Amino acid sequence: MKSQRSFVLGDIHGAYKALMECFEKAGFNYKDDILICLGDVCDGWPEVDKAIDELLKIENLVYILGNHDDWALKWFLYGDAPDIWISQGGRATMSSYKEEIPSEHIEFLKKARLYYKKDNKVFTHGGFDPFEELEYQDKDIFIWDRTLLQLALNLHFSGSEKNISGYDEIYLGHTPTLNYGTNEPKKICEIYMMDTGAGWPGGVLSLMNIETKEVFISDQVDKLYPGIPGRGF
Repeated sequence: MKSQRSFVLGDIHGAYKALMECFEKAGFNYKDDILICLGDVCDGWPEVDKAIDELLKIENLVYILGNHDDWALKWFLYGDAPDIWISQGGRATMSSYKEEIPSEHIEFLKKARLYYKKDNKVFTHGGFDPFEELEYQDKDIFIWDRTLLQLALNLHFSGSEKNISGYDEIYLGHTPTLNYGTNEPKKICEIYMMDTGAGWPGGVLSLMNIETKEVFISDQVDKLYPGIPGRGF
């Protein structure tokens, strides 16, 4: 019998084809392996519906809410479609649902966690305040905030990296590593940046084995969806 492995996945942004490439490269087992998704399955490329369908097949899934998921959920539930959401990938989410939105997809996002904590490791989308208990922090901090990462980056670039949270490892999405010159996951202090720009031209989707730190990376996502611009256009 195969041993159970634990994986963490960066922001998908509707890139179903990239998701399938990562799973194939890792030999991901939908029944036995654990997958922790750091949020933002929504907005960007045109296969949000297929990506959520695929995630729903995984028996041991931990799904964390991203800011784009929160936007999309408000459209699912109330028809809210602000211009900023549409311009930042929401148009692709809307177009992926040609008919009625499946109730399973609505429940999937409604039940998403704000964070997941295990073995002194924390997984969340955007960040959190390291000086306050997780359970007392607001949703917007977890899905939007970059203060924690910026603190780590400041230490990194000043050559004075150290543990800033008391946790052994922290896994974040939300901030693309493309902003820092790489399309691979990047470790800053105890933080692993897992958003490798799958929502943007030039980016990829990354899946990491949490125990071994082996990374499985898709092809460049815009080459999987030729002629489609991705987020922000």
